[in-house]
Amino acid sequence: MKLPSPLRLLAAVSLTGASLFAQAADVTIAYQTTVDPAKVAQADGAYEKATNAKIDWRKFDNGADIIAAIASGDVQIGYLGSSPLTAAITRKVPVQTFLVATQIGGAEALVARNGSGINSPQDLIGKKIAVPFVSTGHYSLLAALKHWNIDPAKVTVLNLAPPAIIAAWKRGDIDATYVWDPALGVAKENGKVLITSGELAKFGAPTFDAWIVRKDFAEKHPEIVSAFAKVTLDAYAQYRKDPQAWLADKGNVDKLVKLSGAKASDIPLLLQGNVYPLAADQVTLLGAPTTKAVTDTAAFLKEQGKVEAVLPDYAPYVSAKFITN
Repeated sequence: MKLPSPLRLLAAVSLTGASLFAQAADVTIAYQTTVDPAKVAQADGAYEKATNAKIDWRKFDNGADIIAAIASGDVQIGYLGSSPLTAAITRKVPVQTFLVATQIGGAEALVARNGSGINSPQDLIGKKIAVPFVSTGHYSLLAALKHWNIDPAKVTVLNLAPPAIIAAWKRGDIDATYVWDPALGVAKENGKVLITSGELAKFGAPTFDAWIVRKDFAEKHPEIVSAFAKVTLDAYAQYRKDPQAWLADKGNVDKLVKLSGAKASDIPLLLQGNVYPLAADQVTLLGAPTTKAVTDTAAFLKEQGKVEAVLPDYAPYVSAKFITN
């Protein structure tokens, strides 16, 4: 029987609503364009299979935006660097660090544009340097300037997200940038690397990326968080078992290119520039080492005027309980 027009409209609306409800995500996960082996698992749908959850993957350009989304409740799990993580914890955003994703090496660097007149660190004085504020790149830039005894007030530090850095770089509006891929790859095409985050780590300013989760979500769905961690660590183990064979698989590289925006030719160096801790390493890292790194970062951020105070104890914001061997 043909429904009268108003009833047909009502039925259509009801079906649309039901469809939207059926497609609603169980968890929203924020990721960035960093290059790491677990992006293959992301591309393959391995996280959905292991967690038995519908996942809404959302791409963000920096950790500060991810923290805002997590604080609002729009995102439950997120990937960000140690500097924005520290700033968030210091402001008591209710999160836990449940996985050290990457100990950053050559995948983040300070690059000076060819023709900018920057041939040595001291040449940075009076120049324009772009960086996403409160990012690991920002922290590393300030640490590098301190290492070189350069007053940050003597350089112009611009707050730009990576896509804006790419555009500004191509226009010649900035002289240098401290950033990650794909912006790092663009900068390297006609720029000179002054220092990498791996080199800075040797000078006492290590940085890392981490996966964090809202505490309320982790309490309600610990099985999802544990399964998420296992998929990530399995991906790291696959890569570390034989990096050359892993890179020889074009499918792996293609998936990283798609999700990171990095050039295929840059991916081997970017992967080799970082350390991806395995499950056994995580149990140790997600204790005193990470707590100390966050505490030291907080002290530095306070010294730089980026946070108002340092918490007496950062341990409650770090947990190894979701790691399974």
